Amino acid sequence: MPQTRSSVTREKKDINKGGQVARDAREGAAVDDSVQQSSFKGPLDRFLYRTTVASSQNRERRVAQSPSIVNGTHSPKDPPLKRPRDASPSDRSPSSLQKRRKSSKYAGPSTYAHLPKLKDIFTPQLICIFIGTNPGIRTATAGHAYAHPSNLFWRLLHTSGLTDRRCDPSEDVDMPRLYAMGNTNIVERPSKDAAQLSKKEMEDGAWVLEAKMRLWRPESVCIVGKGIWEAVVRAKRGTGLGKGWQYGWQDARDNMGRGGEDKWEGARVFVATSTSGLAVSTGQDEKEAIWKPFGDWVRKRRLEKFGKEGEGDYLDELWKGNEELRAANEV
Repeated sequence: MPQTRSSVTREKKDINKGGQVARDAREGAAVDDSVQQSSFKGPLDRFLYRTTVASSQNRERRVAQSPSIVNGTHSPKDPPLKRPRDASPSDRSPSSLQKRRKSSKYAGPSTYAHLPKLKDIFTPQLICIFIGTNPGIRTATAGHAYAHPSNLFWRLLHTSGLTDRRCDPSEDVDMPRLYAMGNTNIVERPSKDAAQLSKKEMEDGAWVLEAKMRLWRPESVCIVGKGIWEAVVRAKRGTGLGKGWQYGWQDARDNMGRGGEDKWEGARVFVATSTSGLAVSTGQDEKEAIWKPFGDWVRKRRLEKFGKEGEGDYLDELWKGNEELRAANEV
């Protein structure tokens, strides 16, 4: 349903006032508290690591019986002793451990204040809006979303069917016109990586996202990374995701942006993997498998809504009936 000029103006003011958005959204959350209880269900794969005791016992028995090893000495006639595979971390190279453990720490907004912020890419009636964490240094410098060469975002859009071809980061501003898709982030300021952001920034950003989705009303949002969804759930419920949580479509009670004057039901939420080159906990095949159902759904919705499932020119259709919102956005 198209929004009136007065409602659009009010909601735009809310977005620009992060604190007010948070208070308003929390009040709305309190009303629907009974609705927003944890509903994440599903099996949890459990992995059990077992050490082999027998082999180590046999090795110790051989060492005790060998005449070549006495009081810690080793005969030149014997082959060199090999370090057991289950060597403790203290036996490993300190330099390799230092490289592995090296990670970013919190860096305040002033650290990268010289870098430009990335603009939101919105129109009304989008099939989906992608929600990332925040712009990286390369992305902020380029001025286009997911611009780092190691980021898999544009590749996964293609392999999942969300786009007909592998688009270039410079085409991010054309996504609404070409594919009826938009983009934003939970935190707008740039940083080297997500570790340089605070939990408070992430949680405050969750409430701003709620207001943005309520204003622009996409059919769905795609959360690009589990950590983003964890921040949203933590902000709205004060709890974590739970052991049974899974990637994919989330419960309808967790729709983003629900509420408003006309009690909008909100945008459906699909949580996908992070596309960052630093995210190595899931392999390429697994990432593609997680993204594919969302690509199939988006193509189906484009076909149902616009009569075409792939690349097109959807801009006029997206703005139809939303002239007041367009005028308010251009001010």
